[in-house]
Amino acid sequence: MNGVHDMGGMHGFGPVKPEANEPVFHAPWEGRVLALRRAVGAWRRWNIDAGRYSIETLPPADYLRLSYYEKWFESAIKLVLDAGLVTQRELETGHRDPSKPVATPPLTVDKVMPAIMAGGPTLRETSAKPRFTPGQAVRARDINPIGHTRLPRYVRGRRGTIECDHGAHVFPDSNARFEGENPQFLYTVRFEARDLWGEAANPADAVYLDLWDDYLDAV
Repeated sequence: MNGVHDMGGMHGFGPVKPEANEPVFHAPWEGRVLALRRAVGAWRRWNIDAGRYSIETLPPADYLRLSYYEKWFESAIKLVLDAGLVTQRELETGHRDPSKPVATPPLTVDKVMPAIMAGGPTLRETSAKPRFTPGQAVRARDINPIGHTRLPRYVRGRRGTIECDHGAHVFPDSNARFEGENPQFLYTVRFEARDLWGEAANPADAVYLDLWDDYLDAV
């Protein structure tokens, strides 16, 4: 989708300033939010792409104002409400609705580390053949989808070159809409900086993006 979250290549937000010796969490509550997202995600009522989309649909002013883990917390509230895991009244009062049955959490302490170690692999088997090969010229499609997509605005309609083929992976656009994983080949594509931002860009610079079949056309 086109939204405030798609900030790649935009002016006016200042430089990225890496924090020296940055801690894993800046405050204890950030770790609790991560744990909360893991715990509620174990219900498998949504997937990673739907989770990303819930962050993208935050009001623009909130998206710019909130910190990283504040965004995660706000999207977690939306996800659990939409999935029916809690009610609005439970959220507001902090007390369980006695009319709702008590469910057994799927993620218990003994399952946490195995779940973390297993990760969430997106590589899938497919009988399809890759549409592109390394070294081939391609053009990112000029699309404006309403839902979730991993194709940034700043490369849409721009020419690039296939660097490598990563095999077939879950396609985020359909997965976020719960329309199936629709595995597609995923490629690293090189875009020259001057093809993206004009002659003012450094001719030695390039941007590498991982893009799916449905985002690309042959040139």
